[in-house]
Amino acid sequence: MKVKFGGDEVTLVGNQVAVGEVAPDFKAVNLDLSEFDSKSLKGKTIVYSVVPSIDTGVCSIQTKFFNEEASKLGDDVAIVTVSVDLPFAQKRFCGVEGIDSAIVISDYRDHDFGKKYGFLIDELKLLSRGIVIVDKSGKIAYVEYVEEVTHEVNFDKALEKLKELI
Repeated sequence: MKVKFGGDEVTLVGNQVAVGEVAPDFKAVNLDLSEFDSKSLKGKTIVYSVVPSIDTGVCSIQTKFFNEEASKLGDDVAIVTVSVDLPFAQKRFCGVEGIDSAIVISDYRDHDFGKKYGFLIDELKLLSRGIVIVDKSGKIAYVEYVEEVTHEVNFDKALEKLKELI
C-alpha cells in the first residue's frame, strides 16, 4: 500500500488489516521497558491510535485528543497510542503533556505492530498515521490509514464508531 509522507510517496509494509478480521496479537514495549502484550487487553474495546512520532505537532494533537477521550470512556475501553519512539521519549512526552489515561507503547524493537497491522513505512521505519478500533470480541470494527501521514486522522468518524461499540 502506498501513502504520502510530506508529499512523497512511501510504501507501507506488512499486512493491512480490514474491518471484520480478527485483530492480530502483537508485542511491543511499555514506557518502563517491560513487554506489552496485546492479549492483556482481550475483552475490551481497543482504540489503537497510530502515530509516526509522538513528539511532533499532529501526533501530539492526536495523542492528547485520545488521552482526553480515554478519561471519559471507562474501564471497558483501552486507548493505546503506538509509535516507534523510544520509551524514554514517550515517558518524557507523557509527563510534560499530562498523558495519564491512554496507554502509550513503543513498536521500536521488533515493529511487530507495524508489520502485523500494515502501518510500517518501509523507507523510514516509522509507523504511518491511522486508527484501528477492535471490538470486545477481538474483531476489527474500524480502520483508517491516513493517505498523507502529515494530516490528521478523522477524529469524528473514529469516535462515532467507538461510541457505537460501547
